[in-house]
Amino acid sequence: MTGPRQIGAYRIERLLGAGSFATVWLGHDPALDAHVAIKVLAENWSHDLRVRERFQQEARLLWRLADERVVRVYAVGELPDGRPYSVMEFAAGGSLRDRLERGELPPAGALRVLREIAAGVAVLHRHRIVHRDLTPGNILFQAAPSGPERVLIADLGLAKALAAASGLTARAGTPGYMAPEQDDPLSTVDTSADVYGLGRLGTRLLSAQQGAGRPRLRPGVPAGVAALLRRATARNPRDRPPDAAAFAAALNRAVRDRSTFTPPRRATTLVAAVLVLVCVSADTALPEGRRTASDGTGRLTVTLPTGWRAAGSGWAGRLDGDGRLEPALVISPDPARWQTDPGVPGAFIGLSRGAAARTTAAGFVAEHPHARCAAAPVRHSGRAGADWVVARFTCTGAKPVIIEAARPDTRSAALVYVQIAPAPQTSDQEVDVLLAGVGTD
Repeated sequence: MTGPRQIGAYRIERLLGAGSFATVWLGHDPALDAHVAIKVLAENWSHDLRVRERFQQEARLLWRLADERVVRVYAVGELPDGRPYSVMEFAAGGSLRDRLERGELPPAGALRVLREIAAGVAVLHRHRIVHRDLTPGNILFQAAPSGPERVLIADLGLAKALAAASGLTARAGTPGYMAPEQDDPLSTVDTSADVYGLGRLGTRLLSAQQGAGRPRLRPGVPAGVAALLRRATARNPRDRPPDAAAFAAALNRAVRDRSTFTPPRRATTLVAAVLVLVCVSADTALPEGRRTASDGTGRLTVTLPTGWRAAGSGWAGRLDGDGRLEPALVISPDPARWQTDPGVPGAFIGLSRGAAARTTAAGFVAEHPHARCAAAPVRHSGRAGADWVVARFTCTGAKPVIIEAARPDTRSAALVYVQIAPAPQTSDQEVDVLLAGVGTD
């Protein structure tokens, strides 16, 4: 393909890619001495007003989002022949499609990429935008000055404002990744369609490469992750997680739950950051000498049982409005072993404004059921003036009791979450002592 030498103020260096609707060129910005990606509407579509509007809408959506998880748009313009173009961030790391063509990603790396993709799609959903075309080619990588590379959501050409994402007049999406309802012009398409795309991306990332036939997840993929991918790709949208934030939360719980790597005969599946808390009745009076610990932000504090230590200062996958991890702590006599050794006691405590904006304490607890466990009536604990919603599950398996607890924190407009698995003889009063020691600032 013979390309232009110049588009606007940008010198064209080479072709990056060409699709049905647009061509993308690598350009050089002389003012900033930086590379940019320039997307130009295909000539054969330039007179189709509907396609032209979609192209221009993509630039408007990207400009409005201006988020580090989504490809940024810098400028728009028109060629002399009237075709519109968008000047966008150049992702030098290539696409997920490129990487998958070179071979499988290691399982840990594949899970990290999937979590980052879900977090990026959650940005769209918070702005009431549904992408509708989540494919490996639309996931890009950008090197960061420090830390891991950024995973970017790209190509919002089929994206729509949620309020207008129904009554579509044409098929929209990529076969193999688009939700079934996207193939029905009379169906309502909402954020659950993107959840389907996330499920398909996750299956592709975590499956062994093989020929035709149903993809099979690689050995070692956590059972909780496999179950989530099945839910996400359910044919009925109502059977899927409702949006990318819910998918991301469920994925983080499944990834952090080491028990999901165990054989299916284990009856109890623990979620998120489930921890074992042995009975500490001798310490329930909170004797002198106990210490408190706080996360790196100082927003979350907890009174440590005697002999326990704290570790961690961020809730994986949960970001605040500034893109930083929300506060979280693990407390245990040996924080490094509690995930892999069921005999080591501990507890996970997190503080989330995002969860508070989405649901109530009771609603958050209800999102954490446990299969093959008998649930006691949900109760409230009012120690230290807090209103904890507490659910207790009696289970068969390695973890005989699991407790989920949450409370609102009106001062910080956040939700405090604690998940524990106490010894069978631990009373409600002893659990309440631990909950009473959790504070916020």
